[in-house]
Amino acid sequence: MSDSIVIIPTYNEKENIEKMIETVFALSKLFHILIVDDGSPDGTATIVKRLQEKYSDSLFLLERKGKQGLGTAYIAGFKWALARDYQYVFEMDADFSHDPNDLIHLYDACSTGGADMAIGSRYSTGVNVVNWPMGRVIMSFYASKYVKLITGMNIHDATAGFVCYRRNVLEVIDLDKIRFKGYAFQIEMKYTAYTLGFKLKEVSIIFVNRVLGESKMNAGIFGEAFYGVIRLRINKIMGRIKGNKT
Repeated sequence: MSDSIVIIPTYNEKENIEKMIETVFALSKLFHILIVDDGSPDGTATIVKRLQEKYSDSLFLLERKGKQGLGTAYIAGFKWALARDYQYVFEMDADFSHDPNDLIHLYDACSTGGADMAIGSRYSTGVNVVNWPMGRVIMSFYASKYVKLITGMNIHDATAGFVCYRRNVLEVIDLDKIRFKGYAFQIEMKYTAYTLGFKLKEVSIIFVNRVLGESKMNAGIFGEAFYGVIRLRINKIMGRIKGNKT
């Protein structure tokens, strides 16, 4: 058994998924893995099913029909994890832009470091990004500056998608009221946790641009984040960000 589940959303990740799963399972700490696959036409889910024969007690698959967005994939994964006895729930990409070894550092930040939510941060100690086009680095870096300005949240990397949550954070957040799907989803989860009084802690990581497969990033995702931040701030001012009672 493990107290930790790593949720990895996938869409056309056949080049990466087997290596990612094997790498996580080779870590010194045992993590379980939940793959949330949105009907990948390249056969990603088929690869996972084959690996489940080897890792029947620690590798799980949640299949959905068609691309429904990153945010809804994570919400589905969170609900799956909360229906079971996991105490630490992780978000992670499948493409090795997030180093699996950093899972242990995020876990330590929450299990012994006092954090309720640990964020794998590209910008807490400078700009730790490898092989990204300069335009994307600038856009991502200043997007987090913009979020910090609008929300007042002291987080250097608000759009980060490498995260560890303590179970009680996800129990208190009303997951059915999380609305955004792309970068804005990552901001919304952090801002909601922050607003509800949880302690957020950044853990410095090095982010490496994917080598295999295609990026899912597009202009619409950035647009959602830009306008979504203003909406989140208004929601807080109006007292609309409320948690579940536990």
